[in-house]
Amino acid sequence: MSGIIDRIRMTEQEIIKTIHISTGIDIPERMNNPLDYEPHPLCIAACKELQAYLAERKDWREEIDKGKMFGVLIVEKNDKEIGYLAAYSGQIGGRSDWKGFVPAVFDYLQPDGYFKTHEAKITELNQRIAHLINNPEIKETERILNKLHKVQEHKLNLHKMQITEAKAKRDARRQEASLHPDTKGLTPEEEQAMIKESQFLKAELRRFKKLISQKTPLEEMYDNYQKGLQEIKQLRKSDSDELQKWLFSQFKMLNDKGESKDLLEIFKEFNQMVPPAGSGECCEPKLLQYAFEHGLKPIQMAMFWWGESPKEEIRHHLHFYPACNGKCKPILHWMLPADVFEQASADAYIYNKVEILYEDRELAVIHKPEGMLSVPGKDAQQPSIYSWARKQFPEATGPLIVHRLDMATSGLMVIAKTEFAYHRLQEQFTSHQVQKRYVAIVCCKDKDMAQRIKDAAKMISLPLMPDYLDRPRQIVNHEQGKEAITEYEVLGSEERRVKSEEFNSAANHEVQSSNLKVQSSNLKVQCIRLALYPKTGRTHQLRVHCAHREGLDAPILGDPLYGNVKADRLYLHAEAITFKHPLTGKEIHIERKADF
Repeated sequence: MSGIIDRIRMTEQEIIKTIHISTGIDIPERMNNPLDYEPHPLCIAACKELQAYLAERKDWREEIDKGKMFGVLIVEKNDKEIGYLAAYSGQIGGRSDWKGFVPAVFDYLQPDGYFKTHEAKITELNQRIAHLINNPEIKETERILNKLHKVQEHKLNLHKMQITEAKAKRDARRQEASLHPDTKGLTPEEEQAMIKESQFLKAELRRFKKLISQKTPLEEMYDNYQKGLQEIKQLRKSDSDELQKWLFSQFKMLNDKGESKDLLEIFKEFNQMVPPAGSGECCEPKLLQYAFEHGLKPIQMAMFWWGESPKEEIRHHLHFYPACNGKCKPILHWMLPADVFEQASADAYIYNKVEILYEDRELAVIHKPEGMLSVPGKDAQQPSIYSWARKQFPEATGPLIVHRLDMATSGLMVIAKTEFAYHRLQEQFTSHQVQKRYVAIVCCKDKDMAQRIKDAAKMISLPLMPDYLDRPRQIVNHEQGKEAITEYEVLGSEERRVKSEEFNSAANHEVQSSNLKVQSSNLKVQCIRLALYPKTGRTHQLRVHCAHREGLDAPILGDPLYGNVKADRLYLHAEAITFKHPLTGKEIHIERKADF
């Protein structure tokens, strides 16, 4: 791409940075889809300039190195000149108005403004709550009451045990008396005594329950404390909800037609939801809002991550990312025309790429090509294994799909052709009786990392849960995540060539600003071929376990969600599967080598 850009000039005083473009470079006629895009060369160049600027901001370094999203928007001015805007998510240094960047859609950080004033009241409530919770007298009261309740519970259990043991003795005595040849049972006096004993013990239990149900003065004092604490918490929640509602109503988002709606309206119409916290503060809506306010035509957009990856999510330094689904998608669908989000229909030929590797009356084992859904998505017309199987096996009954593969993953899938087979196979999958082997190529930062992976323990255990603000991404969460275990073995190592503008932007922390032209030279990347054995079946388990810094810290090649090296496909393939036939119980083992 040498010669694409002669000069990109950026100063703190400018918000619209000027781009001088060499001849022969086509300007896209339509805005790209921020939710699914490949960065345009102009965006890549603008981002490199922005990255060079960020590297010089020593006063920001400590904060942004902990992780921050930045973005650029290529725009066309009224005079047809092309420029670009820059933005950062949220705030930097507690400010959303740094020169050289588009401002916040709504600046709620004014010290004497409505938000800060009411936020201070909520902060005061937080302090009151913390003071009550941490009060030494309350903690001592809780300790005494916990001890009291344990004693009461112990005595209650003794009463119940006494009743149980006495009843067992009475039953044994009745049994013994019934077998005696002379008496043939209890005497009336004995029977009456047993009845009185039973009544007395039960009455004692009732009296004790009544006694412990009567609150002591200490318990009454503690209940009043809890009631007061809950009232303050409820007040805090009410005030927080009202303040958040007010804040969302202040974000008046423009669209390409010049129409305006606040965030509450936008989210209600899109998904009947309340906006998540932080909505409207990401790069994408900030960039578009400024463009529409100033009569600029959006051309192309790109966002990149700067700094460390968060603990839960997976982000790579200087790697490009799409807009999030939770906070940005509803806003972007309001701001941009519908045709921006139209996707080209999947090629019909993908159905012909499905292979049947084994088939009988009960089931089939097939090879799913990469790029094909396992089950239909929102677009029911999009090709899927389910729709293929319905046509391929018209006599089949039941749900058909026993398990799934990610759309980007190729490999073996088991299809149940009968209801009986479906349930029997499901039992094997849910009880982890099915053995699966995947093969993947992962990208290492250097040869030392490759060696560490070879030397490390061959097991990864990281609990996973959905990223509810950015589905379908998964995150690592040690408190709320579900157990996810993967075993692996190293099959070999190899070097692969990738485009330097793709890998360098993710691998190099320092940005060189001396050459702002986009280069398309190739770069060798150290890769490892792995066999992966999932012991649990969590969504994106293998992809996250490979990419996360607590896992291998080596993303799978071509992973668009968690990776840092682009490729022609996701290099993950379900290579082998072993299970028992649902009807005969015979073990079935199928293999199909990867095409890579």
